[in-house]
Amino acid sequence: MTSPKFLRGVLLLPAAALLSGCNTVLMSPSGDLAVRQRDIIIVSTVLMLLIIVPVIVLTLLFAWRYRASNKNAVYTPEWDHSTLLELLIWAAPLLIIIALGALTWVSTHKLDPYRPLERIDAKRELPPDTRPLTVQVVAMDWKWLFFYPDQGIATVNELAAPVDRPIRFEITSTTMMNSFFVPALAGQIYAMPGMETKLHAVINKPGIYDGFSANYSGAGFSGMRFKFHGLSADDFDAWVKQVKAKGENLTRDKYTALAQPSEWVPVHYYGDVAPDLYDAILNRCVQPGQPCLKDMMDQPNHQHAGRARAGKTDALLADAMCTAKNTVQFATGMQRPPGEGLTQ
Repeated sequence: MTSPKFLRGVLLLPAAALLSGCNTVLMSPSGDLAVRQRDIIIVSTVLMLLIIVPVIVLTLLFAWRYRASNKNAVYTPEWDHSTLLELLIWAAPLLIIIALGALTWVSTHKLDPYRPLERIDAKRELPPDTRPLTVQVVAMDWKWLFFYPDQGIATVNELAAPVDRPIRFEITSTTMMNSFFVPALAGQIYAMPGMETKLHAVINKPGIYDGFSANYSGAGFSGMRFKFHGLSADDFDAWVKQVKAKGENLTRDKYTALAQPSEWVPVHYYGDVAPDLYDAILNRCVQPGQPCLKDMMDQPNHQHAGRARAGKTDALLADAMCTAKNTVQFATGMQRPPGEGLTQ
């Protein structure tokens, strides 16, 4: 007889599911890229279930069929081979693996986040003269800074874009490796200091969506959340005007103060942005006198080109080898003022 405690436990399971706070945004997204990624999840799961379900069913069936109390089950201890069964056992998984491989190969190229969009959604191709909205994303400790270079504005912990217009995200970080993720829009993309990753996406339905960091980055990680607003073209223009009207100037000094670690930061607007600030953040040279990464990376190329022209192949090969000496020299050079070269 079933005990009352067991019944109470079974009845509490649905309540536990509700208390977990789960939602289905990943399986009911609002952006074309996320929809296509969802379809891949569904197709992959179904293909794998074609093996998993029959195996589980047959395991239970055989356990019941050949139980000790079933005297009618035929016992054939000498049986050891069936061509039809062998063909089924090996052919089915092989075909599924081929299908999964083909799906992975095609989707990896079609859904490459660096690849510009070719359509707005499944029914509409992208017009050839469509200009994407550029948004430069900076993951900070512990907030998100969004630059709109074409509009000349910036925001903290609030992102907006017009519906059905392609978005080109350029993503970097100030200190820690992070991950930019809006489940309703597209898959997550890593943000790394001194590097830039890209994401092309489009939102197809108006609404307010959650965005957050999907990569642990320290004490304030749980507060690295923002709202993404999918707006009509007119509403987006009105939002830009609102940011310009309410926002202050984002100078390099104000950025330096903003870059200090802080948690649960409220939404903030900047109606004007210092020139080339995002580029300086990306190349880690916001402060005056700091050498930019792009300049330091170009410097060895100029040195190598000069040595190649002079025929100094031994020196060129020596530079190509990573040693304790030249590693220390390079690290020291990062602290030098612009214009001073590394030790020859």
